[in-house]
Amino acid sequence: MSATTTKPPQSQLSTALARDRLGVAAVVFFVMSAAAPLTVVAGVVPTGLAVTGLTSISIAFVAVAVVLAIFAVGYVAMARHIANAGAFYAYISQGLGRPLGVGASWVALLAYNMFQIAAYGGFGAIASPLFDKWFGLDIQWWVLALVVWALTAVLGVRDVAVNGKVLATLLVAEIIVVFAFSLADLFSPNFQASSAPVDVSSLAGAGSGALLAMAITGFVGFEQSVVFSEESRDPRRTVPRATYIAIALIAVLYGFAAWAMISAAGDDVVGRAGAEGPDLFFNVASDQLGGRAVDLGYALFLTSLIAAMISFHNIIARYMFSLGREGVLPRAFGRTVPGTGAPKNGSLIQSALGLTVIVVYAVAGWDPLVNLFFWGGSGGGIGVLLLITLTSLAVIGYFVKHPEGEDFWHRLGAPVLGSVLLLIMSYLALSNIATLFGVEEGSKPTWVVPLAFAVLLIAGIAWALVLRSSRPQVYAGIGLGARSAASTGGFSAALASTDTKDHQ
Repeated sequence: MSATTTKPPQSQLSTALARDRLGVAAVVFFVMSAAAPLTVVAGVVPTGLAVTGLTSISIAFVAVAVVLAIFAVGYVAMARHIANAGAFYAYISQGLGRPLGVGASWVALLAYNMFQIAAYGGFGAIASPLFDKWFGLDIQWWVLALVVWALTAVLGVRDVAVNGKVLATLLVAEIIVVFAFSLADLFSPNFQASSAPVDVSSLAGAGSGALLAMAITGFVGFEQSVVFSEESRDPRRTVPRATYIAIALIAVLYGFAAWAMISAAGDDVVGRAGAEGPDLFFNVASDQLGGRAVDLGYALFLTSLIAAMISFHNIIARYMFSLGREGVLPRAFGRTVPGTGAPKNGSLIQSALGLTVIVVYAVAGWDPLVNLFFWGGSGGGIGVLLLITLTSLAVIGYFVKHPEGEDFWHRLGAPVLGSVLLLIMSYLALSNIATLFGVEEGSKPTWVVPLAFAVLLIAGIAWALVLRSSRPQVYAGIGLGARSAASTGGFSAALASTDTKDHQ
């Protein structure tokens, strides 16, 4: 016998996400925490009124919910065949080709980071004057942002179940506040049941694309139910139920709250939204609830932002885990914390990026509310809408090649209908991008954000082609997750191979 033995190939999955940690309720908490109900109702709705001048925000939420529910039919059907924390990345890779899937994954990382990091700016800018009012403390926005950044960073490397419990507590509290304030609006002396928020005809007029794009931002996170499929109990049932429950709850909550606020705000609700901003939601109900209830509402507004930070942080870390596990990114990102199963390095790099942005904005003196919170959230919303549209097309592509196990409605009927509707929404959002950002046509945000997504998409496609030529094993495993066939090589090896070729 030889003195040495041949080692078996090193498994790409030497570490894995924790199994059987999340039930339906826990996944719903993650999804709805990313949606940040109180932040949307108090922040996005008044902003939508002020920017577009349209009051049909309630029907916009309902319309978006219907489109997303149709999209979800094929989306969760695909989840029954592919369980991967990369979600969009995995589905697009398997449905439309690996190069496009890698490009989409890079777009997803930018879009979700825009949401996550934008929340730091929003929290700091909103919390600073409140701390002065409540405690007489004059604290710079970036100091408060760093505090919640540290909290998010610590929770990011903890057991996903711990994160779920924190999010459940925060989410239940903010949902109660939204319903309580909305019910108080019904008893306002100025309340007049308005049909304007549910006027369907306004969805076809000027500014409707921006209104629908803003409504989409309120649902961002619903699609991430499949990100937790590897950590869910019985994912074939957990993921679909959590997805549909989240869409329905979000639509009812947002639609009712927006209608009640607009009906109680008076005839000049658009003018008030522009002047009062997020304060409008609290001011309209203040006469019925009193100052202490309003202060509690503001406090939970801040915790709503914290919940969104934690949820998006977990989503981003799992995307990076999926890419690292398959060798598309450095394999270090595919490692988890022993015992907790948390994607450690993906979490740490996301924390480092958030810290960098906070420091840069603080040193440069940039406005954290407009230049970070508003623009970041709006830009991220466009990115996610484009990804959802691309994924809907990928569902069609996948089931054309793998029709087994699903009926016509799940394979083609709903995916085709959803794709058509999403393509229309994407066109409307891009054609109204100046209105969405509240800037002049042709100004920087109107082209920088789409250009950034386009550049990353092309760069990701190019990188996939490099992997195809230099590391075919890694390329073959793209999008397969736990079924990845790759065993060695990856990001670093492909770079080394490319460098070698360049010097030959």
